[in-house]
Order: sequence, then C-alpha cells, then structure tokens
Amino acid sequence: MTVVEVNGRRYAAPLSRSAVFCLDGCDPRYLDDAFERGIVSRLAELVENGAYTVGRSQLPSFTNPNNLSIVTGAPPSVHGLPGNHYLADDGTEVQLVDPSFLRCPSIHAVLAEAGVPVLAVTTKDKLRRLLAAGDVPCVSAEKADEQAVDGVARASDLVARPKPGIYDWDCSHYALELGLALAERLGTQLLYVSLTDFVQHADPPGGALSDRYLVKLDELVGAYLDAGWRLALVADHGMNAKSEVVYLGDALDRAGVDAHVVHHAALGSACWVHVAGDDLDPARDLIAEQPGVEEVLGRGEASEQLSLPADRIGDLVVLADARTALGRRRSEHDLSALQGSLRSHGGRHEQPVPILLSEQPDVAGKELLRAGATNADVHALLLGSA
Repeated sequence: MTVVEVNGRRYAAPLSRSAVFCLDGCDPRYLDDAFERGIVSRLAELVENGAYTVGRSQLPSFTNPNNLSIVTGAPPSVHGLPGNHYLADDGTEVQLVDPSFLRCPSIHAVLAEAGVPVLAVTTKDKLRRLLAAGDVPCVSAEKADEQAVDGVARASDLVARPKPGIYDWDCSHYALELGLALAERLGTQLLYVSLTDFVQHADPPGGALSDRYLVKLDELVGAYLDAGWRLALVADHGMNAKSEVVYLGDALDRAGVDAHVVHHAALGSACWVHVAGDDLDPARDLIAEQPGVEEVLGRGEASEQLSLPADRIGDLVVLADARTALGRRRSEHDLSALQGSLRSHGGRHEQPVPILLSEQPDVAGKELLRAGATNADVHALLLGSA
C-alpha cells in the first residue's frame, strides 16, 4: 500500500476509484429537507450504507479558503488562503488566485508525485489554477471548451451535451459529468470535483429550483456509484437568508475613523478591517456596537482562534449573525440586481456542512466523526489516515 504524508497527516493511496465532491453552498438543511421528502434516493443510499453527519467549515465560511482546506487537509493558517484577497503594504487589494500564494501542497499533488493518477474539476475557472498547483491535471466547466486534455482539444467534447453557462442552474452537474468522462479516459484513481453555489444563493431548501438541482445531483451521484466509485461529499460552507446589511465603511466614515473594509466579492457575514494608527480601539468599539455584529477579533486573536494566517487578514476580523451581511459602503453595493432575497455566507452560522460517505470510514475516521469533523478531514475519512 502506498502511503503519503501531507501537511502532517498520513493518507493511504486509493485502492479503487475514489472521489470527493465539494457541494458548494449546500447547507445541511437542503439535504435534510430532501431526505424527509424522499426526492434523493441515491444520496439516501449513502446515509444507509455509509455515513452522514454535520461537520464544520473553516472560517471565514467562503469558497476559496474552504476548497483549499478540503484538498490540503489543513486550515488556512497552513495553506495560506484565508479569503479571496488581502490588503498589501502599499494599500492595494491583492487577489489570492495565484498558486504562488499557497504555502503547502495539496493531497492530490503529493499523491500524483507518488504515481497515483489524480484529477480535479472545478465549475468556476477562478479555482482552477489553485487546484492545479503541483501539476495536478485540472479543468473547469466554465472554460471546458477552451481547455485541452489528453489529446482532446476541447474537454467539453467529452460530454454529450452543450456546455451551460456559469450561471445556469445545471453548471455544477456539468462539472460532475465532465469529471466522470475525464476520469474514465485518464484512468483517474482520485478525483476532486468542486461545484458552484449559484442555486443556493438563489433558492432556499424546498424551493423549485433547489429541488431541480438536488434531483439532478442525486442522479449523478447514482451514476458514479453505479460505475464503482467510492464517494465523499462535503460542502465548503452553508447558506443563510440575510435580511439586514450593515455598511461598516459608512459607519466608520461618519465617526471619522481611518479604516479600510475588505469583504467578500458579494455581501457576506465576515470581513477584514484595516485600521490606521491609533484608530484601532475606536474602530473595534464602533464596529462591535453595530446591529448584527457578533464578534470583532484582533489580528492575533483571529489568527489563533480561527486558524488564519496573520499576515493575510485585517487588523480586525468581523463576524456577523445569521441574518446580517457586512458591506463596505451603501453606494458600492447595488442590491437592485437581486432576484429575491439576499442569501449569503461567511460567518459562524454558515459553518455547518454535510459530510456524506458511500462507505463506513475506518476506525480513525469514526473517531474523527465522533470528535467533530471539519471539511478538512474529508480526504482522511475517504482514504483512511494510514
């Protein structure tokens, strides 16, 4: 048996075809509702024959840091990506999309170096270069018609339907179809497929679009199971309806506090605040008084308590309650484009994530589940901790 050590953990190379799916934004309430109404029979097989529990995401509960935690088996303090961007010393916002920002290898990269055929597929192309770090073959559903794989000029040619747009309801399903077709061609032993949360931002559990999405997801999970794949499903974060928006930049401006708010590209429930000089304590006090704000942590506190890299977060890290999103200034956010209520993530209340396994985990995996697993544990649960 091939065993590799990655970021302080040991993993057994898969002896049979194994896949991890990141169900972006799939709050456990979506699955619980679907199970209760009996609309996802193949996913229900995982509950019956394998394991189902509610774990936790990393904080902030955003897409990039959690995808990297899933594939590295480590928190952001180790892999180095606490969010989508950080503020450089010269005051510019640096996008954390280049593999050079990563501070550790992925499980896939180390297994590939050991001779295991691996593959990553992401729905949105923004993740592709990060998942491909360490020479991991990786394609995106978004640009599959532009990406060549194994002598095929366009990866999209391997899927027997037109490529949907990135904001179509079934683009995540296309990524799963692409993963299955590519893995068959490449002889992949370990596959990672990362979906997108367009549907979850748009529709709550039990909604018509949500049901349509889950029924198609269930069908594709069945296709993988029928083809002999061992599966682990997890989410990068949950999702909540946000009825309030707090514009921290406006509040700080009114108080004359010199600060810069860096937030998720969309309104979410976590943000960094960079504060000039002696304004740190006044800024912290003012932010803590804002309605909907639950926690304001200093850089050192946040680094220690949330396992974040101290040099890539703000002087303050702000987390909001379940119904509140945080923004910079009202003038910088156009909510008129929303089709319905604002649904988002980022804080502690979006940390619960589903973890589903097609088979029972080993003894160490069962202990992980009992102790309270995070999404960074999902590869150990699937592959065994050796």
